[in-house]
Amino acid sequence: MRQRQGSLHDTLREQQADVSLFVLGRRGASAEHTQRDLGRNVESVVRNLNQPILTVTEDFRPPRSALIAFDGGRMSRRGVQLVARSTLFKGMTVHLLMSGKPRNEGQKLLDAAHATLREAGFDGSAEMIAGDPETVIARQVQHHAIDMLVMGAYSHSPIRSLLVGSRTTDLLRAAKIPALLLR
Repeated sequence: MRQRQGSLHDTLREQQADVSLFVLGRRGASAEHTQRDLGRNVESVVRNLNQPILTVTEDFRPPRSALIAFDGGRMSRRGVQLVARSTLFKGMTVHLLMSGKPRNEGQKLLDAAHATLREAGFDGSAEMIAGDPETVIARQVQHHAIDMLVMGAYSHSPIRSLLVGSRTTDLLRAAKIPALLLR
């Protein structure tokens, strides 16, 4: 156990070289007294770290299944590789979901990611469903009884997020399950 002085982000950033996964509660100590469904430090901590961060809910239990929110981009492909190599996911059912606006190369990217997971020994589906990602993901989490969401996080600047909102924050608020965030 170590005690550090200073800001949370600076302290965690100093520890990154020795940490492969950070675990962060989604709601802080003041959550009981506020109406916030997401702690005030979550976004800033995630934006300041490069290591994966598992955000957990109050009623955390070991996950049996995961859903990778896959958009074909570098970060979601990295997420597939991380899950495929990690012993932490062994024995879990892992689903892939591509949502949003249909893309020409989308099915090809989804099929390649699904093949990576199958070769690593994972069972699970790979689906491409058009529609609002927040809605589609929430529906699939319910349909497949998903225990953990894996997704890229905060890929746009804080200023853009302020102006148009953040998909990551929206998904974290909507998902009532732990989420593994990748940057």
